[in-house]
Amino acid sequence: MTQSLVTNRKSFLLQILPVMLCFFAMGFVDLVGTASNYVQKDLGLTDSQANLFPSLVFFWFLIFSVPTGMLMNKIGRKNTVLISLVVTAASLLIPPFGDSYIVMLVSFSLLGIGNAIMQTSLNPLVTNLISSDKLASTLTFGQFVKAIASFLAPILAAWGATTIFPTFGLGWRALFVIYAIICFLAISLLAATPIDEDKPDKASSIGNCLKLLGRPFILLCFIGIMCHVGIDVGTNTTAPKIIIERLGLPLEEAGFATSIYFIFRTIGCFLGAFILRTISPKLFFAISVLMMLAGMCILFICNTLTPLYIGIGLIGFGNSNIFSIVFSQALVYAPQEKNEVSGLMIMGLFGGTVFPLAMGYAADAIGQIGAVAVMTVGVVYLLYYTLKIKNI
Repeated sequence: MTQSLVTNRKSFLLQILPVMLCFFAMGFVDLVGTASNYVQKDLGLTDSQANLFPSLVFFWFLIFSVPTGMLMNKIGRKNTVLISLVVTAASLLIPPFGDSYIVMLVSFSLLGIGNAIMQTSLNPLVTNLISSDKLASTLTFGQFVKAIASFLAPILAAWGATTIFPTFGLGWRALFVIYAIICFLAISLLAATPIDEDKPDKASSIGNCLKLLGRPFILLCFIGIMCHVGIDVGTNTTAPKIIIERLGLPLEEAGFATSIYFIFRTIGCFLGAFILRTISPKLFFAISVLMMLAGMCILFICNTLTPLYIGIGLIGFGNSNIFSIVFSQALVYAPQEKNEVSGLMIMGLFGGTVFPLAMGYAADAIGQIGAVAVMTVGVVYLLYYTLKIKNI
């Protein structure tokens, strides 16, 4: 019995570790905030022009998420994840050859397509390894791993831009090479890992998938995901701009604000994986949203570095578990339609297009306080969503 238990645990670890490396690769999408700031500086773009980059990345979630849910029914979740990793690797290999506006648009488009496919397929793949009662905490741990890649991105970009070590003329774009190598490692490990998947769900059409939005709770979850990613991408992109606008620091120093956000988001994901095993998702969600609201208030009123860092940290910690709770709520609500629901929820990441565009125009009009106001709208909606969370 003991030997069997040890064997099962070893088998589980051999399966879950490659999956968690895929979550790390999922975090590559968050480099768009850091990269867009550097491209804006290099090319002299306005906020609305620069914010087109993150908006373009998340535009593809609208196009590819639901079809990916259908693709999983045909080729399986693992194979779909592998396709997403290949597309992601291709996107990371383009910027080393140049950082012109067109080159970066192509790179970010492929990055968005790969990430849309990955987020749609990787989260339900976890359900083949984890029981439903542990799903929220496991997805949260996956978000913790993802957040490590997210907060390393600005650090690696700044290192590439300022290091005395040779980066072969790449500068901040060395970030893309490092992440491409890791992406190829994830492809190799996952391809070699056997995973027993559920039988494919019944065949479905795009119309059948979208029809699920007619269920009020699924629609609430969908909008909740939009707000989460809008706040996430918005803070990622705007935090350094707030520091530059109010304190006059150069981008290489102001970019640390993005790392502050992702450090606290990483801490929040790590702690959330354990907290969600002890308290209800509804209570933890409420605490998280209130932290974000406090952070937004600080960004509205403060003009010195330490309080701004505190506000950014509160938003990072608060936003760290929103996705996992909303996503798991939707999956458990419709257990017979996991692939379709996953596609719909990931389509909600289209909020990463809507929010940055609105924030860019607001910032051009009245400064970065306008961008903060747009994000605050998303926080207010999440306060409302808190009342609808089911204790499941």
